[in-house]
Amino acid sequence: MAKVTVLTAVYNAEKYLRQCLDSLKNQTLTDCQFICIDDCSTDASSAILQEYAQADSRFQVLHTPVNSGQAKARNLGIQFVRGKYVAMLDADDWFAPDTLELAYNALEEIAASCVLLKLVMHHAEDGHEDLYPLRTSKTEWSGKEAFRLSLDWALHGLYVATADLYKRFPYDDSCRLYSDDNTTRLHYLHSDKVVSCEGRYYYRQHPDSMTTACTIRRFDYMPANLSMKRQLEALPLTDKESVLDFYEQHRWLNLVDCYWYYRLHREAFQAEEHQQIQELFAQMLQTIEPQRLPWSLKGKLGYYPFRSYSTFSFWEDLYFRLRELMGR
Repeated sequence: MAKVTVLTAVYNAEKYLRQCLDSLKNQTLTDCQFICIDDCSTDASSAILQEYAQADSRFQVLHTPVNSGQAKARNLGIQFVRGKYVAMLDADDWFAPDTLELAYNALEEIAASCVLLKLVMHHAEDGHEDLYPLRTSKTEWSGKEAFRLSLDWALHGLYVATADLYKRFPYDDSCRLYSDDNTTRLHYLHSDKVVSCEGRYYYRQHPDSMTTACTIRRFDYMPANLSMKRQLEALPLTDKESVLDFYEQHRWLNLVDCYWYYRLHREAFQAEEHQQIQELFAQMLQTIEPQRLPWSLKGKLGYYPFRSYSTFSFWEDLYFRLRELMGR
């Protein structure tokens, strides 16, 4: 058994891949397994992966049968995990040399289920870096605390956790984007303890990222949130109703934010896409449970959960127009 397994899903990442793989190869913790899953790349990524695997037996290369996205690719890798602990590393990101050693030591010494890495935002345009601003002063959290803090990313989602958590809760692949965030939240929720360490994860920020591009995939956020709700409903939680109430409020706020994004970027979408987006909003509105929302929220202009899309969009347009007139 290795001490740590790292999962790296790869799709057309030749520009950054060597830096990523070198950061794994040069880890001060040597007893590791590196599972790289090529998601049907059409560039030189596959050849680069094979080169590293031939030179270092710790690298294992898998291939998806069709291009499926990061979540499904990582789930393929989970089937081959041999490490006591598991981390993920995106193909355009990298670890500091001692990241896995620091994370492993923290997990062993504190007997936690999950250890949060220190996230460094690397801005590709000019190369400057800054630390992700955690919106919490603590360095140790209960699983439920970490779950709630992760909903608006007051606590980010880059960590090392027990292999058992990854095998019990593999990546949610219900959507092309965003649903894999649900897995982070389930890992936190089912951790007895989440702690922070000094191991650094370097996260490359660049304009061609799928999560920053203005595409219809941005609206995957809504069905991804619904998938999280369905999973929470199926869990044997001791205080399920309070968790569901809290999450439903979060989900409703996200739906309103998605409409704000749609309003700002309407000109970016084609006629067919407008129809798809509006149909998706209509479907999502039917899944909101108003009784789980506090009156302090749904009593505010723009935040009442109307079931009808036409009514909802009318009030949202009015609300956001008023905000624009007020300069907010």
